[in-house]
Amino acid sequence: MKFPLRDATAIAGVGCTEYSRQSGVSTLTLAVRAIQRALADAGLTERDVDGVACHRIADSADPAMVAQALGIREPTFVGDVFGGGSSCLAPLDAAGKAVATGQARCVVVWRALNARSGPRMSSAAAMPGLSSDAQYWLPYQHLSAPQQFAMFARAYMHKYGITAEDLGRVAINQRDNAVRNPRAMMRTPITMADYLGARWIAEPLRLFDCCLESDAAVALVITSAERSRDLRRTPVTITATAFGGGNQLTSNRHADITVSGAAAMAPRLYAAAGVGPEDIDVAEFYDAFTPLVPLQLADYGFCAPGEASSMIADGATRIGGRIPVNTHGGHLSEGYVHGLNHVVEAVHQLRGDCGERQVAGAEVALCTGQPGVSSGLTAATILKRAA
Repeated sequence: MKFPLRDATAIAGVGCTEYSRQSGVSTLTLAVRAIQRALADAGLTERDVDGVACHRIADSADPAMVAQALGIREPTFVGDVFGGGSSCLAPLDAAGKAVATGQARCVVVWRALNARSGPRMSSAAAMPGLSSDAQYWLPYQHLSAPQQFAMFARAYMHKYGITAEDLGRVAINQRDNAVRNPRAMMRTPITMADYLGARWIAEPLRLFDCCLESDAAVALVITSAERSRDLRRTPVTITATAFGGGNQLTSNRHADITVSGAAAMAPRLYAAAGVGPEDIDVAEFYDAFTPLVPLQLADYGFCAPGEASSMIADGATRIGGRIPVNTHGGHLSEGYVHGLNHVVEAVHQLRGDCGERQVAGAEVALCTGQPGVSSGLTAATILKRAA
């Protein structure tokens, strides 16, 4: 089977704003700032851009506003993706295909949100607009994201004998990575005592099991792999992206809510990329909640189901281990920019410019969206450092 899009396009620049609890500016301003920084990183300007693509949940500046603010009068490609974390990689995929097929020469991709100072993403009031499943949850006052993922967490822990301490190691490891990341919101180390002593959010999920609510924006610059070689930074090619189904908690009749869509999708992703899990040097897993990390270690083939906790305990997922995970601190400790900040970190890792948190010799990275727990979709992408 031929894969004509494999490594045809590249991420030529990345940029981000400060991760904060109170940005003090609009999401339009956040988006433009991140895009300008990504363009400067690539050695390009707004005049080079002819395509725009974003991911949002009616909580951000729309592409038309951003294009106008950048001075792009007639974009040749516009992508506007609605949805939660399962959709976070869709604008990256769409931008790459637009460039590869000649619809655009240079597309900026972004996610901007004031999720802490603005409408709170975790609030129950925000959930009915995200899913038609909400009609089944509302009578039981079961609406917020922590409540939904708590159901999965309890079932997953019961099935595989996972303990609170196992989840605590995920949070502690990622906080250790964030300590070495100047962008991270949370840079104070935590201990197991800190983790176990934290308040409940939705049992069995404690405070440190849950991702941060952040005000921030991140942006990517997508162009052809050929053109990227002449730009400022080491290009990172988009090797493959794949999409798959997922498990909505109430609507699609999954017999086992601990089985995610990522497990079925991963073989297609690896086939499209021409690599396997043994070739991945760093994994940036979507980590809205700690149980999603061990789940994805198994789903993406790094261990057998049920073995992820011992793998984490043995240090395999730490920097210097067999497969470093969420080297920036992830959503749990760096900030929550709905998955795209994981792509920014992967690019930095593949360029080799992460300083003391750098994974030695990193050439291939896996970035994932929400693995399809409590949603009907999932997606992931594999990136490579250009030769």
